[in-house]
Amino acid sequence: MNALLIDSIGYVALAINLYSMSTKGEYKLRLISLIANVGYIFYGALISATPVVIGCAIAVFLHGYHIRRLRINND
Repeated sequence: MNALLIDSIGYVALAINLYSMSTKGEYKLRLISLIANVGYIFYGALISATPVVIGCAIAVFLHGYHIRRLRINND
């Protein structure tokens, strides 16, 4: 895969993550951060960065857990 495309995936994930920090509300922040972390996992896999993949996979799990908890508490 083209190095520019791979870097672009990383930068898009970064932009999404930074946007998530500017949102109001825990649910929205966690949902957007989860999406960004999925992008980071894809990026980490493309550059063979196992620590990035592992760290972001853990973050996806944690965000998913808290999103589920927030949805249960709001119902």
